[in-house]
Amino acid sequence: MIKLMGSVCVFSGGALIWWMQRAERRRKRDTLLDLLAALRRMGEEVRMARTPLPQLLEALSKTCGREAASFFRETADAARRGGDLPKAWGEAAERLPLSQGDQTALAALGQNLQGDEESVCKAISIVIYGLAKSAEAAEQSRRSEEKQATALCFSAAALLVILLI
Repeated sequence: MIKLMGSVCVFSGGALIWWMQRAERRRKRDTLLDLLAALRRMGEEVRMARTPLPQLLEALSKTCGREAASFFRETADAARRGGDLPKAWGEAAERLPLSQGDQTALAALGQNLQGDEESVCKAISIVIYGLAKSAEAAEQSRRSEEKQATALCFSAAALLVILLI
């Protein structure tokens, strides 16, 4: 009976690890998609409505998921206080659950937000293109990564169960 309970606990641990990895991948994907949508909207607002940056960032924070909303809220606060926006933008980008390349590209955008309309829109478009390619690549590899993670977690848990019995 004790071996059976131990086996159930070990197998449950493997399932929990699998579930946590899947949730982390989903969190990264959702954050990336939220940022893409928000940056597209940001480009349109800069080009068409010419909304002031603090108001635009605050509006974007209300339309995004939790991670992206926090990013835009932090940068809006820095812009409203008159602080160093590129620095605040870069620091907030580093805390996002994205790949290192995506974080770097997004952080570099902060340096270009203080130029004229044309350069800001161009910089936003470049970052959108890079993030979209990253999202596409992640989506293409998602299925195989999920299969590998599932096989690894449940095989390891099954092996431990067999060893315990």
